[in-house]
Amino acid sequence: MDKYPLMLEGKPTGELSVQREGLYTSFHARCPLPEGLWCAWAVGDRGELRLGILEPGEGQGTIRRRFSRQLTGPLGRLLRGEVRPAEVREPEVWESVAEPEGLFRAPWLRQRLKGARGALTRKAGETRYLALPYDQGKAFPLTTLFCFAHIRRIGEATYVVYAFDRQDHPVF
Repeated sequence: MDKYPLMLEGKPTGELSVQREGLYTSFHARCPLPEGLWCAWAVGDRGELRLGILEPGEGQGTIRRRFSRQLTGPLGRLLRGEVRPAEVREPEVWESVAEPEGLFRAPWLRQRLKGARGALTRKAGETRYLALPYDQGKAFPLTTLFCFAHIRRIGEATYVVYAFDRQDHPVF
């Protein structure tokens, strides 16, 4: 079993134990926890792996996780563990789009979006989000994709939000 420092804001705060078991690697992290939700990470010389949320108990946080070589391989040589806030998120930035059909290559989707007004879009990684205004008194936007829809408020208005991958396929 190998042991590495578990760092919080650049200072050692606990310990990350790592044990290789055939095609898998087991991680056990433990440290005193400040207030809030905290996540443990394994940091290597070529990448990082999110281990998960530390579970509070008896004055410290702990997590035990096991990952396949496929997930741990991209780390390279393990250097340390890190504790990071779990609540860090990128802010959603929605942009207005006058002709949403121009966002997509798929003819079926372009056709269904032709003439849509009030659309918003944003990207997160490889996913394109499309938000169309929602009014209970009108036809549901993109009816053929209703099972992929998520209704939510963006700013002061209600929208139907869809997510699409790089090939213009809807995703949940």
